Amino acid sequence: MYYVSTRDRLQKTTVSGAIAYGLAPGGGLYTPEAVPSLAGNALNTLKNMTYQQRAVYLMNMYLDSYSASELTSFCSKAYGGGKFDDPAVAPVRRVDDTTYALELWHGPTCAFKDMALQMLPHLLTAALRKEGEEKTACILVATSGDTGKGALEGFRDVPGTRILVFYPRDGVSAIQELQMNTQEGANVGVCSVVGNFDDAQTGVKRIFSDPALKEELAKRGYFLSSANSINWGRVLPQIVYYVSAYCDLMKEGALEKGDKLNVCVPTGNFGDILAAYYAKQMGVPLGRLICASNSNNVLTDFIQTGVYDRNRPFYNTISPSMDILISSNLERLLHAYTFGNAEQVKGYMEQLNSTGRYQVSDEVKKKLDKDFAAAFCDDEAAKAAIGNMWREKQYLIDPHTAVAVDALEQYRAKTGDAAPALVVSTASPFKFCPAVMEALGGKEPAHGLDSIQQLSDLTGIAAPAPLTGLAGKRIRFDQTVEKEQMVAAVREMLR
Repeated sequence: MYYVSTRDRLQKTTVSGAIAYGLAPGGGLYTPEAVPSLAGNALNTLKNMTYQQRAVYLMNMYLDSYSASELTSFCSKAYGGGKFDDPAVAPVRRVDDTTYALELWHGPTCAFKDMALQMLPHLLTAALRKEGEEKTACILVATSGDTGKGALEGFRDVPGTRILVFYPRDGVSAIQELQMNTQEGANVGVCSVVGNFDDAQTGVKRIFSDPALKEELAKRGYFLSSANSINWGRVLPQIVYYVSAYCDLMKEGALEKGDKLNVCVPTGNFGDILAAYYAKQMGVPLGRLICASNSNNVLTDFIQTGVYDRNRPFYNTISPSMDILISSNLERLLHAYTFGNAEQVKGYMEQLNSTGRYQVSDEVKKKLDKDFAAAFCDDEAAKAAIGNMWREKQYLIDPHTAVAVDALEQYRAKTGDAAPALVVSTASPFKFCPAVMEALGGKEPAHGLDSIQQLSDLTGIAAPAPLTGLAGKRIRFDQTVEKEQMVAAVREMLR
């Protein structure tokens, strides 16, 4: 299978090339030429497999240059060995008769990014071997909170790699910041950026497109790669958990094969919900894909109107991983909806870069309306959702999951669609203790790590070990740069 650039179909590479180098020349994103289909009985076959076995089966459909034995080893290392505190890896919890939660936060950093970032280092290092690449991969990451820690943990001390994470100085939670700045490993670096996530992400993209810097780094034995969801190696493992969730619901009798399952995803950079779209294209009977946004509701507006417009106020919210106005992975959906019309996609992206907005064709808008719905809520509505879920369902959720819960309620009230729905729960509530405490009506939230014990005492739920284990860890990184200084930070790390 070949992978092509969303902006130039002549830019074609193997899957190992797509994973090794991340971003296509010219700024496009590598995407598969065709989405493989699940065979007629595949869901019944997958139903009785473990999560690791499902991952091997599904990723093998996209990774034709990787052997089954390689993938078996990678999946065992990524999802086994006690790295996840639930043997199901990505368990599905029943919330009520028609609502289920897909919990993606049982890994080492307590966020859904672990599902891909525990796998990506294995895929990437194998890709480098297959490509005959002898230079060290310098992995650049822009994070709105969870990707940074997930990538740092995944690539910690991985041979042949260096990793540098940029995050917005005032745009992540205190726990997220502590997780990153105490990261262990000889090959890691962390730096905050004055600005928001879009500033950090734009800076990383600018570094990737700097030919002089690439040449300089190549002479010093480095090349640039990415662990953001612009890398296909990040999107692919996310497809697995949607297929797995459907199979789990079949296995427990909540669904019969062929029953529609709506999916509601808290969405920022569009990678997580894009994976649901690919699962649906493969043949999983997913119904409406509901895009849930916080006050930074650029995606909600886009899905409802067909106009993408980032020219709007930026809000720092209690769901910081969604505080994004430029959703990079939407480009892959546009590629699919235009039948790979690279010139059309490139035109949209050029308009976004020059004017901050674009409007899709009527044909693309019709496809959006068929597959997607969207809603958004502000912080107060998210807090209300947290409180209601705890009081009425005895289920504790974080602010990102709360946005999805509220969006699903809005969707059901508006459409009357009572089909079973899967809410994607993307992070442990203990990563956002002050907001959750306030939502539950608790006493004045404590600061830092004290808030973890405070929330545990209030709810009677034990906090995840990776978070309680932060106590006493040394702060290793405290550098802050202006967005214009990000190139200098990369040079400093690699000197």
